[in-house]
Amino acid sequence: MSQQSRALYKTMLHLGKDYPGGYPYFRNKLKNAFMKNSALKDQKEIDSAIARGEFVIKELEALYMLRKYRALKKRYYEE
Repeated sequence: MSQQSRALYKTMLHLGKDYPGGYPYFRNKLKNAFMKNSALKDQKEIDSAIARGEFVIKELEALYMLRKYRALKKRYYEE
């Protein structure tokens, strides 16, 4: 496991603590995804998998920001 993929794994694991499906569910899915890609040898495939992981990080951050926005909106504005 390269240093870049290890950092990606740690970041995603940290973000998974707030995942709506629960942390154990997220951790198992993340581990399975990384184990599936652990046999990659071609540098292009590795870079593609890391780029996909970075995209997932951005999507998770957007999900959490939207959830916080909706909670604040519900708290301060009547529908």
